[in-house]
Amino acid sequence: MKIDFQYSTDFYGMNSRELSHTCMHLLCLAGEASFVFNERCYHIVKNNLVVIPMPDRVCNLAAHADLQVEWFAADYKFLQNLLPSNNYSIGGSISLNQDPVIKLTNEQARHLLDDFHRLRDRKDDNHLQFYRELMGSLCLTMMYDIFEAHAQRDATDTHTDRTAYIVKQLMALLATGISRTERDVSYYAERLNVSPKYLSATIKRVTGHSVTSYIDRHTVPILKDYLNDERLSLTQIADLMNFTSLSYFSRYCTKHLGQSPSEYRLSLQPKLDL
Repeated sequence: MKIDFQYSTDFYGMNSRELSHTCMHLLCLAGEASFVFNERCYHIVKNNLVVIPMPDRVCNLAAHADLQVEWFAADYKFLQNLLPSNNYSIGGSISLNQDPVIKLTNEQARHLLDDFHRLRDRKDDNHLQFYRELMGSLCLTMMYDIFEAHAQRDATDTHTDRTAYIVKQLMALLATGISRTERDVSYYAERLNVSPKYLSATIKRVTGHSVTSYIDRHTVPILKDYLNDERLSLTQIADLMNFTSLSYFSRYCTKHLGQSPSEYRLSLQPKLDL
């Protein structure tokens, strides 16, 4: 069964298959442990934070008897959709794929633990009308606390190799909002003077995700902004975003929003008690 949100203190449960669609956030409170991710072994101690999308890729977990951890996992796409497309999260996710461990200060660890506990205490309130919005706001607080620590870790990192340059240039292109009208991998490959195959392989190797996933990640917030504007008809939005047909536009919305364009707009209307 698909789980949207999960909290636990079980270190060995962090790579459960049922969490394969989530992003894992694990904080070490005491003791030591190790694990293998992307064919590299990582060692964690007190105040180390581990952030791993799709944690079923983790293997060879080992822990000392005195290990204490707490972790919170949330649906990866849900978290992606919470953040602006040009946010630090995109560059941060690339860095975390290469090294998922962040050393926190005592204060940062305390704040993050508070975030975990707020999410733990509210995750079962799914009877509430605005449950996902509530959980989204709590997840945002957690993520911005993580970004703060992560940005400090990566502040002095420099990358000069070609693969890192390609990734950086792709993200810079996407940050301009060009995906509003351009969503084909071949367009970005041409702009970067590489082949689509090379671009796809490079992005996948460096980030762990596809070029298309990053294009969609930038496009969905633009799509939502247009759908939220009641002055625009669905046909106008499809034209503005360069969809070749209204049916293709509808399929894209359904795939990425879980609803057709008209259903999404209907969901924005206030619900009336009968």
